[in-house]
Amino acid sequence: MIEKYRIHLLVGFFGAALGFSLGMIGFGDFGELNRMFTFQDLRMFFTFAGGVAAAAIGFFVFTKDRPAGARIHRGVVPGAVLFGAGWAISGGCPSIPIVQLGTGYTPALVTMAGIAVGMRSYRLMNAKYFHFDSGACSV
Repeated sequence: MIEKYRIHLLVGFFGAALGFSLGMIGFGDFGELNRMFTFQDLRMFFTFAGGVAAAAIGFFVFTKDRPAGARIHRGVVPGAVLFGAGWAISGGCPSIPIVQLGTGYTPALVTMAGIAVGMRSYRLMNAKYFHFDSGACSV
């Protein structure tokens, strides 16, 4: 029985460890994120940039099937702007509200509701109007 859920337990363990780490360095704190986005304190910015660089190197080294070309469509830039604006306003990207809830910050429920509404809206609008190929990033 445990073998059946082994991968879920493993991912859950590492997810909890990541959430704990993010909470401890302040990534779940709205004030810290606000200072990062307004360039008042670059500590969080450099931490985030270092994490992105480490992940990129890891994907490059450990991924066997590298795509021949990047699939960027006309929805990437507006989507990135909306994602960044939502992150700056709410103080959380999709994973941070979970960290915030874990630290007792209940307004994160509003952010999580916004994420759910945004994902559902994307699905409906993409199916009806845009028809973007999400590839492996389908939500």
